Amino acid sequence: MNNILHVLNGDATLYGFEQTGLEGDIMVWREVLSEGPVSTNVSTADFWNRRSEFICKAFDETPEHYHDGMIVHLERLNEPYQEINLRFEYDLHFQVNLLGAMMLLEQQTNLSAPAIYLICPAEFPGIENFGGMGELNGEQLEYLYDNNRVQLGEYDFALATQAWNLYVSNNADRLKAWLDETQFWGNLSPLKFAMQAHLKRLLTNANGLNYIHQKLLDI
Repeated sequence: MNNILHVLNGDATLYGFEQTGLEGDIMVWREVLSEGPVSTNVSTADFWNRRSEFICKAFDETPEHYHDGMIVHLERLNEPYQEINLRFEYDLHFQVNLLGAMMLLEQQTNLSAPAIYLICPAEFPGIENFGGMGELNGEQLEYLYDNNRVQLGEYDFALATQAWNLYVSNNADRLKAWLDETQFWGNLSPLKFAMQAHLKRLLTNANGLNYIHQKLLDI
């Protein structure tokens, strides 16, 4: 086993990442925690059983494929890596996945604490309308490792825990109050905008529609 683990935000990034010269094991996060059932404790079997049921029903997946593509790889987060690099994008979908990954790391009791880093670029030099790490080649992904990587600390994990609990609760009033009260976002600045986007999903207008539903209707 290597001393380094790279957690990738999806298979789109895997092809480019395999072209890098970076050492370490790879884990692809194949989940969509921004949709479907979630609960506070991410490390329980019940959490992942419920996820499997949802994914299989919503995306016409088989339990075996979900198990082999996602569940089996979660064991890597139990292994004694010295360094874990989380590569997730800045939008709501990926930020919720990031929270899930951070909660798993936070809730593991048998981990000797590794150094945990985040790579979350909102832009890339020379690329207009940057769409995410899946469009980068190996050299560009190495550039992010050298220039965009930040180490997550206790404050970041405390903030992520608050955000995850609020996301699970689906309480718009509590979420809005937390967003208004939180002035410092540490190394998780994209989380603010992601949670603001989630708040729009929770709030409904006079017609009982949330922001996304109303936008679709307007279009």
